[in-house]
Amino acid sequence: MNCLVIDDNIIARTTLKQLVKHDKELVLVGECDNAMDAYRRIMDEQVDLLLLDIEMEGMTGIELVKSLGTRNPVIIFTTSKKEYAAEAFELNVADYITKPVTPARFLQAIEKAREIFKSKRQELRMEDDSFLFIRDSNIVRRLKIGDILYAEAMGDYVKLYTLEKFYSVHASLKDVEAKLPDSKFLRVHRSFIIQVGKIDTIEGGTLIINRKMVPVADTYRAALNRRLNVL
Repeated sequence: MNCLVIDDNIIARTTLKQLVKHDKELVLVGECDNAMDAYRRIMDEQVDLLLLDIEMEGMTGIELVKSLGTRNPVIIFTTSKKEYAAEAFELNVADYITKPVTPARFLQAIEKAREIFKSKRQELRMEDDSFLFIRDSNIVRRLKIGDILYAEAMGDYVKLYTLEKFYSVHASLKDVEAKLPDSKFLRVHRSFIIQVGKIDTIEGGTLIINRKMVPVADTYRAALNRRLNVL
């Protein structure tokens, strides 16, 4: 699991980072000393697990979790206060640890997080067989989400491209984006959403999917690079 440590106390962050590094199944992708920086990283990167403090300046850990929308990492709260526990568990977090965090208590929480993560991965695999029902002209069609290569906004319509053809639906690109799993799809331009696993090649500001050229806007390039597992 890709793990992000978020705490405004450097000693607490150091302790958590050391505990993470002792678990071979955890990958420390970074640390943040405030929730706003963490929010930006979560939006741009693949983060599976948050080790998250609650009381921080500007935005609390609970406010951060509520702001994540479709992003759905596993959450373990680490805090010196017990009074937030009831509100925290209403957010379906994996665990709530009161500081100081001991190795035994950390391991107990991580085991819970692992089980939740495995369950989420199973749900993602099931998404390969999920469908959208779209209105194509006067016909309602069932379209397998995994078959969508990319989506292109065209005025009041969006074209959904598959290997065989495209379908035009009367919707905004934002509406289409909300129905596609962000574990597989990524916006790369104000007019394009692509399925990351369908990319053939990338050169400069253009990527190729099924011999079609799709532009990558500068504002989305960093997020795309972080999603790609480039050797």
